[in-house]
Amino acid sequence: MQVLIVGAGIGGLTAALGLFQAGHQVRVFERRADGGELGAGLQLGANATGILQRYGLGAALEGFGFRPQAAELRLGRSGRRVFSVPLGAKAQARYGAPYYQMHRADLYEALRDAVLALDGDALVFSRTVSGFSQTTKAASLAFEEGPPVEGDVVVGADGLGSALRTTLLGPDAPRFTGHVAYRLLVPTAALPDGLVAPNATVWAGPGGHVVTYYVRGGAYVNVVAVVEQDGWHKETWTEPGDVNALRAAFAGWHSTVTEVLGAAENCFKWALFDRAPLARWSEGRVTLLGDACHPMLPFLAQGAAMAIEDGAALARWLTFGGSVETALRFYQDERLARTARVQEGARRNGRWFHRKNIASQLGTYGPMMVADRFMPGLIQTQLDWLYDYKDAGKIVSPAS
Repeated sequence: MQVLIVGAGIGGLTAALGLFQAGHQVRVFERRADGGELGAGLQLGANATGILQRYGLGAALEGFGFRPQAAELRLGRSGRRVFSVPLGAKAQARYGAPYYQMHRADLYEALRDAVLALDGDALVFSRTVSGFSQTTKAASLAFEEGPPVEGDVVVGADGLGSALRTTLLGPDAPRFTGHVAYRLLVPTAALPDGLVAPNATVWAGPGGHVVTYYVRGGAYVNVVAVVEQDGWHKETWTEPGDVNALRAAFAGWHSTVTEVLGAAENCFKWALFDRAPLARWSEGRVTLLGDACHPMLPFLAQGAAMAIEDGAALARWLTFGGSVETALRFYQDERLARTARVQEGARRNGRWFHRKNIASQLGTYGPMMVADRFMPGLIQTQLDWLYDYKDAGKIVSPAS
């Protein structure tokens, strides 16, 4: 089939790679001129890295990824550990693929290069979609620049502001969470040796939390700092933030947090909006994936992973799912419940991380501390549903 994908982000490129490897023809249209990926760090568990390994990106991930030793939750002011879940070799043995932390641009470049190695004309930049149309036999995209293009399937991987989603389902109804997130990268060389542990660490406190982890092989510490704040509601990753205001928001926190923020030279901020799960995201020969249909709050570190799962599932169903319409319905039905569960998990973590008084902190963190000390494997079992998920990457007939 000829598949037309709108958006050359991580989800769109993963879908393109899977579709190419399954024997389809693909064109990916991107409105940006350079195609460069924005953002900073991201984390990928085995549910996503297993797919990327099967698509031939294992060596690339090992080259630019960082393998953390544990995922841990700590109290933001005292630094006391609430729990620690082993990652590294133990997680790989448990789930079948590594856990990596990386810069988003590095993953983008690896996916882009893999797609272009299969078809040098697959990516088309500076093309802004103005609409789509479909019949029972074909679907086509219209552009602000140049003539329309016709294919068998149209896929909207065009992110939060998806034009295809708006055309397909109407405008969305985002709800401001009251949280503003700051993103920044700090060179490891600018920090005291050993200050930041080689873990994915959440520092939780009243009305805010900070996440620290390494990217680019340990050369940088990626920081996401979330504060409860009203009066600024701009949903963009590229708005400059005030480093001094950020430091003031976390004054008095653990020395690891304050020293990392103290070494930062700049930061970016964006307001976090939540969206209810959609009832559907496919119609005829048109479908959506990634943030276009299930945007995630960042509190479970699964936004990129869900887009990767979507891309693999879409490639599988379009290869073995019968007619286009049937395949897209199967794809949607497989992904709806899982992505909604992940959305809710991220939403729940956002509440847990910001407990404001002693009673609520003890009620939330106390049982976790007890489990961490006396039943250390229990907390990890609560994550098995998330990381031990291989359906999206399987290229098998649904009949089997």
